[in-house]
Amino acid sequence: KRLYEVPKLSVCAMRFTETARASILKAGGECLTFDKLAMRSPLGKGTVLLRGPVKARESERHFGKAPGVPHSSTAPHVRAKGRKFEKARGKRSSRGYKV
Repeated sequence: KRLYEVPKLSVCAMRFTETARASILKAGGECLTFDKLAMRSPLGKGTVLLRGPVKARESERHFGKAPGVPHSSTAPHVRAKGRKFEKARGKRSSRGYKV
């Protein structure tokens, strides 16, 4: 869920994009690095740890049922995405049938 209006927050991160830093500072918050957070709160009291989506890696697209099996949305490992690479029968209904 994306925040369009950022509340006043103290955010600690490895790095910030320019727009993220600008929106945090505009709301009256502050951008911290981990060493500044450790100086301020050595035991981590009053802090909340957040983590990004774990399954967002590109390699996760290739895990699961084998590609080509019915009801599989797994991406095959292909050398290229061109016309000759896994685009023939069984992949497109215009080429005989689609699984």
